[in-house]
Amino acid sequence: MLIIVTGVSGTGKTTIGSGLANHFNLPFFDADHFHPEENIAKMSQGIPLNDQDRLPWLEALAKQLRESEKTGGAVLACSALKESYRQILKVNPSVQWIHLEGNRDLIWERMLARKNHYMKAGMLDSQIATWEEPDYGLKLSISDSPEEMIETALEYLKQ
Repeated sequence: MLIIVTGVSGTGKTTIGSGLANHFNLPFFDADHFHPEENIAKMSQGIPLNDQDRLPWLEALAKQLRESEKTGGAVLACSALKESYRQILKVNPSVQWIHLEGNRDLIWERMLARKNHYMKAGMLDSQIATWEEPDYGLKLSISDSPEEMIETALEYLKQ
């Protein structure tokens, strides 16, 4: 089972993804940990990444998903802002998608509260502008509690 939790920064991908991974006893991967140093340096300076910056990162994530599939699966938390990015990550047709969505002001508050994260709150608007809403998978509102979101995701994944 491969599950990808998507959404702009600050929506709770890590919280929901790690909760799902714990439930299914699957490895959890945070896409943030796969960025090359050049990408982290850019984002730390408040410079949004472009498609060229993201391609090696997405390819590394797809490789990890293919490797994880051989050992039973994994859960990946990844912004996957554009459909073209999601197509790179869709390493097989059975990938399950959970998309986190919410009000910009709520996301902004969450980002401001984060400590020691290279993704600065000021970059939220560029992520929102880049986001291409998918027409598949489960869409979860981040206004619900993490527990409610995980429960809804588990019900969806059982189908």
